[in-house]
Amino acid sequence: MNDFLTLMKPELVLTGIIFLLLFIKIGKGIKNEPFLLLIQVLLLLNFLTGFFFYAEGTLFDGMYLTTNMIVLQKNILNLAVYLISLLFAGWLKKSEHMPEFFMLMLSALLGMFFLISSGNLLMFFLAFELATIPVAAMANFDLDKKRSSEAAMKMILSSAFSSGILLFGISLVYGATGSISFAEIPLQLHGSPLEILALVFLFAAFAFKLSIVPFHLWTADVYEGSPMATTSFLSVVSKGAVAFIFMATLYKVFQPMEAIWYNMLMILSIATMIIGNLFALRQQNIKRFLAFSSIAQVGFIMVGISSSHPVEGVTSVVYFILIYVFSNLAAFGVAAAIASQTNKEEIDDYKGLYKTNPFLSWILALALFSLAGIPPTAGFFGKLFLLTAGAAKGSYLFITIAALNMIISLYYYLRVIRSVFMEKNDNPIEKIKIEPSAKLGLIICGAGIVLVGLLSWIYDYIQSLN
Repeated sequence: MNDFLTLMKPELVLTGIIFLLLFIKIGKGIKNEPFLLLIQVLLLLNFLTGFFFYAEGTLFDGMYLTTNMIVLQKNILNLAVYLISLLFAGWLKKSEHMPEFFMLMLSALLGMFFLISSGNLLMFFLAFELATIPVAAMANFDLDKKRSSEAAMKMILSSAFSSGILLFGISLVYGATGSISFAEIPLQLHGSPLEILALVFLFAAFAFKLSIVPFHLWTADVYEGSPMATTSFLSVVSKGAVAFIFMATLYKVFQPMEAIWYNMLMILSIATMIIGNLFALRQQNIKRFLAFSSIAQVGFIMVGISSSHPVEGVTSVVYFILIYVFSNLAAFGVAAAIASQTNKEEIDDYKGLYKTNPFLSWILALALFSLAGIPPTAGFFGKLFLLTAGAAKGSYLFITIAALNMIISLYYYLRVIRSVFMEKNDNPIEKIKIEPSAKLGLIICGAGIVLVGLLSWIYDYIQSLN
């Protein structure tokens, strides 16, 4: 019993918070402001206690497993959810259904926790669905906006398609190996055509969730139509969780077929970086801009996963996603603060923002510099370690193309910064009143962007967990 409580502590704590919110909702309820404060405190405690009272092991005959690295991955997601509760406080306070939003978000997070801890394909599929369905409801949270409903419908259809592909891939794996256990499947893989087909189907299912080209077509529309809080959750938390399990699946389950999936990974990584960057160049809406930016960032994550040394690959990817949490959420937080008071989401609207809102301008610049990989921000070190891990394979043309794509991304990130600091605007955005919670969230993100890169022990700590 003690092993059960210790090993499943992250999931049990989340379940407890969800039920507490449910009881508050169906009871007398409380006003939005004290409710938001309560949930912020609970999410902070959940994040801080995540580093204590845990253990490594397996449950349910290997269906559920946890390691020190998995615990860290879950805590990174906990941190992201806590920051979302801070950054979007203004929008959440105005919502009539705030408890429902948090229940949906935490239910999706619970599914992602089970996804990361999956030990067989059955648990993996069920967790995949649990992590997906609540997010579709979150996408449709602005009930009075048509584009929010359209975003939810597009996400449901694309998710249903990817789930079907995933289920078919799982059935092929079982047919080829006679097992659904992650520990047993590698022992039965021999590279047969059926096994290759199974790998392709599973790869495609992951590609849908990660917005890997050519499975990215739903991303920009869903990001633009969804509420900003949902968009940030999709961009950071969902992508982070799927990237973690994607990496583990390739390294552990399909390790005997590395020569096959490496070529797939390399080709799709190049396509994802190039297409993401080229489309980001053309965007005017800030949410669509960040959508294509996140697609390009997934391409860089795949460079790290392609490493021939799993320890380096895992370390670089986990480190980069930690940085990505701070950088992307900072950008979304600034966009949300502006949109909530002005309803402006076009990049041209940001011209002259520095004159009226210097704090928001500097946080946005810091976030975009980090996403571009400009030193001394953490994003520079994150991309450096990804490229170094990918270079271990010896495919220097691949690494060169990835480095050139960093230059392309630099152009469109600097385009936004130029609008904010250098271009004149006769009617700049007025002074934005920032919620104290949102300001705290932006400060934490800004500090994370600077400190995670400068404090070398963070990378060493992640590496020590492998």
